[in-house]
Amino acid sequence: MTAQTSTTRLTVAQALVRFLAAQYTERDGVRQRLIGATWGIFGHGNVAGLGQALVEYADEMPFHQGRNEQSMVHAAVGYARQSGRLSTHAVTTSIGPGATNLVTGAALATVNRLPVLLLPGDVFATRVADPVLQQLEVPYAGDVSVNDCLRPVSKYFDRITRPEALIPAALQAMRVLTDPVETGAVTLALPQDVQAEAYDWPEEFFAERVWAVRRPGADPVELAEAVRAIRSAERPLVVAGGGVHHSRAEEALAEFAEATGIPVASTQAGKGSLRHDHPQDVGGVGHTGTATADELARTADLIIGVGTRYTDFTTASNTLFAGDGVRFLNLNIASFDGHKLAGLPLVADARGGLGELTEALRLHGHRVADAYVTAYSEDKERWEQRVDACYEADEPDVRPTQPQVLGALDALVDESDVIINAAGSLPGDLHKLWRTRSRDQYHLEYGYSCMGYEIPAAIGVKLAAPQRNVWALVGDGTYLMMPTEIVTAVQEGIAIKILLVQNHGYASIGGLSESVGGERFGTAYRYTADDGTYTGAPLPVDLAANVASLGMRVLRAKTVRELREALAEARRADTPTCVYVETETADTVSGPPPAQAWWDVPVAETATRPSAVKARELYERHVSTRRRHL
Repeated sequence: MTAQTSTTRLTVAQALVRFLAAQYTERDGVRQRLIGATWGIFGHGNVAGLGQALVEYADEMPFHQGRNEQSMVHAAVGYARQSGRLSTHAVTTSIGPGATNLVTGAALATVNRLPVLLLPGDVFATRVADPVLQQLEVPYAGDVSVNDCLRPVSKYFDRITRPEALIPAALQAMRVLTDPVETGAVTLALPQDVQAEAYDWPEEFFAERVWAVRRPGADPVELAEAVRAIRSAERPLVVAGGGVHHSRAEEALAEFAEATGIPVASTQAGKGSLRHDHPQDVGGVGHTGTATADELARTADLIIGVGTRYTDFTTASNTLFAGDGVRFLNLNIASFDGHKLAGLPLVADARGGLGELTEALRLHGHRVADAYVTAYSEDKERWEQRVDACYEADEPDVRPTQPQVLGALDALVDESDVIINAAGSLPGDLHKLWRTRSRDQYHLEYGYSCMGYEIPAAIGVKLAAPQRNVWALVGDGTYLMMPTEIVTAVQEGIAIKILLVQNHGYASIGGLSESVGGERFGTAYRYTADDGTYTGAPLPVDLAANVASLGMRVLRAKTVRELREALAEARRADTPTCVYVETETADTVSGPPPAQAWWDVPVAETATRPSAVKARELYERHVSTRRRHL
């Protein structure tokens, strides 16, 4: 006979909340709660299940009230990134549009390899009421609902059609959330009748469970090959990606760079891996990179990728790494990324792998030539002078350019501030110009580059680091996508800072449109002209008044001088505060140095308009420089 197991009778929703409250992660001896809180918007698909359970166990599971399902995911992702992927939030929604609104946030989380737990309601598992309100009827498949839209953007998906199925599904969900290779969005679809159904749960299910986040070491053979590759290179370059931050490998990278003299360029996700003033830091790399980093990339004979996915912005659509015989060495915890660009894989945790490389190279006394160090150091100094010129405002009583807006903020912040951005023209300016002072100051979501991410993500970051000043840098296009979580910040007294830049349209896409023969069509926020184009006067939209109407304090700045004063006042504020500034319009340049490397956006092969014909000629010249790294 088997020993009798003590049980507790709870609904599925109650059991899930209790289970989540008992999950922890541990890495390097530090333990923290895995699911720090749950976000929710309630409807008929979750109000009687998870809604009731969250009330029942409010003392065990903190709750945040959201205004948009996508933005709740963004807030959870911001929290997860600030927490080093060791803690995240859950998000619950009703069925129908509440569930499908999760898809964009889920894709963002999975693309960026950041954990978030999604708990959408679902249709009746018993099908006693069929179809229910908001149900999508699928004639060819009775077991499909709109939640199946979440399958391709989730790293793990399950539909809990019976109470007892929650036990293995919940354990698998936690495994994926805490796996540094597999992590991303995890979805447990919860039929609304099952959520409210009771079951006798084994007490062991609710016991405290600790998920160890591993740091796998390097294979000795791969490590030896990596050391040989580095020792044989004359012009090596490190490309630091987001994996450096996820692993907390910044100190290990600094030690490696100092010991070897190898310069370090960074992707959008990896910026801040070294401080901007570290001797080996050469800034951003790729289409939005610095001239220093991109020239090093063009002439390098070995690219050492650390925790990077090598997106097309980093590789300049495979035109940047152009040196004869250039090779790649990829230190990555994921084998999938370690083998990219036909590189030598070094599959290991970034911090541990860098430590092993540094130690092995020290045994050989290896360091790059002094002439190489001198050359990139001088180039870096010249680039810094260009940054100074972009930031400088000789006339403080005029309207600022966008780089001057960044310069005003740069002059104010210290290493405790966090800067958040995701889309528009700001990512390019920030990648080239921003001087990062700490490992987590620069928070750019550029894997999915999702407009609307910044404000809810800032809330998530502030919840994870309440002592920090957290800035959401937002253009007018992004703001109009998703301003709703301002209400949440006001409601809960989450003192985020918003820097709202008004340039009357999609400045980034406007510039791209012009470069590919699109003539900025449909990218400006202006009245329509007689020919149907948006070339009339700017729209009389008052975004500052809109922010104020949502309950947030607004400081308007019309000049560089007023901007400096407003930013300083906002930084001192202990309530949610927005600084609103108007810069140049979308049909003018933003002022930073131009792109230092190409990006492949295909141009019309046939056209009659001269702008498109010229753009195609330039496109074909760039395409001819692309190479496959085999």
